[in-house]
Amino acid sequence: MTVSDSRPLPDSARSLLDSAALVHLVTLNPDGSPNVTGVWAGLDGDDVVFASMYPWQKTKNLQHDPRAALSVESPDFYATGMREYLIVYGAVEVTEGGGPALLDRLAKKYLGPEAEYPPPELRSLAGYVMRLRVERISGVGPWKGDPPGTPEGYRQYVASAAGKSAS
Repeated sequence: MTVSDSRPLPDSARSLLDSAALVHLVTLNPDGSPNVTGVWAGLDGDDVVFASMYPWQKTKNLQHDPRAALSVESPDFYATGMREYLIVYGAVEVTEGGGPALLDRLAKKYLGPEAEYPPPELRSLAGYVMRLRVERISGVGPWKGDPPGTPEGYRQYVASAAGKSAS
């Protein structure tokens, strides 16, 4: 499978990916079943980058099949009260080496500006850098345009329910 060029991300999606929100990575196991794990992620141009110190299952899966999806929960809510979330789909290129440097860069975002990661005893490892080239985005939030409308009668239902619980 060939890893294609990235599509540009809207500023709203870039902002969420630049935040310290934990990213959930979905890869495909050799039997086709999903594997989900949390990762620290950042941006390099329009690519989403993340790293691993070892060839964990996510790394092995991506070396076998580069298709992946990332899910990020936003701290923001839209009009109907649901939390916004971003889903990014694409193909991932795995490169051996550079893992510690990328993890150290991401640690500044996730752990604080003075953080140093990985621990000293692991810094000599090569690790892996993974680069997701964005093919499409989904989810609920400004990256998809206006939030979805509420069902007909929703506001009346909410007002009625609020009135009943107040009595």
